[in-house]
Amino acid sequence: MTPPTTPALTVVGTVALDDVTTPAGTAEAVLGGSATYFSLAASLFARVGLVGVVGRDFPGRFRDLLGGRDIDLTCLETAPGATFRWAGRYDGAMNAATTLRTDLNVLATFSPSLAHGHRHAPYVFLANTAPAIQLSVLSQLAPAAPGARLVVADTMNLWIDTARDGLLEVLRRVDGLLVNDEEARSLAGHRNLISAGRRLLSYGPRFVLVKKGEHGAFLFARDRQFALPAYPLEEVRDPTGAGDSFAGGLMGALAASGRSATPDVARAMLYGAVTASFAVSTFSVDALARVTRSEVEARADELRRFVTL
Repeated sequence: MTPPTTPALTVVGTVALDDVTTPAGTAEAVLGGSATYFSLAASLFARVGLVGVVGRDFPGRFRDLLGGRDIDLTCLETAPGATFRWAGRYDGAMNAATTLRTDLNVLATFSPSLAHGHRHAPYVFLANTAPAIQLSVLSQLAPAAPGARLVVADTMNLWIDTARDGLLEVLRRVDGLLVNDEEARSLAGHRNLISAGRRLLSYGPRFVLVKKGEHGAFLFARDRQFALPAYPLEEVRDPTGAGDSFAGGLMGALAASGRSATPDVARAMLYGAVTASFAVSTFSVDALARVTRSEVEARADELRRFVTL
């Protein structure tokens, strides 16, 4: 029996303080992290259980911001020490960040522990963390009937290069994989993106989502392929968290629908594109923290018209 406090969606990832510079300006010590962007986007659709760690320096106003949304912070641990800190700079077209500093701080010794309700969540997202941490989370999930749970994982080139065996084990145990185009090519060993997507399916997941930034995203599945453009914006101020916001909108929409077949994933991509468009329009999570579900639906309708002949 599912515990009554079970969130619709559990995410395990980072909560951070970011220093970001883009052609639009600079923001220091702002709220960031993969689980942060994901949770704010997903909570527009469903209740989210956030699993992560912060230090004792984590500002109370940021905790209040997260707690003010439909986000369960039971598993947001506060550990002695400083919060994970990342500094980066975007130049030109802002297609990729140059990392200036990464201070793991409390993240260096973080070992996630899922509360009873979080272990039963029907939708789970493993944000970009070490494969060993992702495998630890998978081992904590309560048993579920076939098709009763959807688990999706994110990763990055660091783990592809340094922890490939662990990552491949993760892929054998999840339903979906979310990567950008460079990561897809590196992990698959194919320069052609279509070949890479098909190769990644052979590793275990039933679908692979490949993010292409301002060019949208591709869905590769055994029964279908699908491409969706990004929501057209005239200005991008800070691309940080775009992929995590895409994932949050996608998974939140799926959790709200209670479905996860390939056509459902394709439809949910539209909400991922929309939540990402809000995230990049301001520094940090400012836009995601203010946006309403009605505003999301209005932009989703615009994107539907944009892609329909």
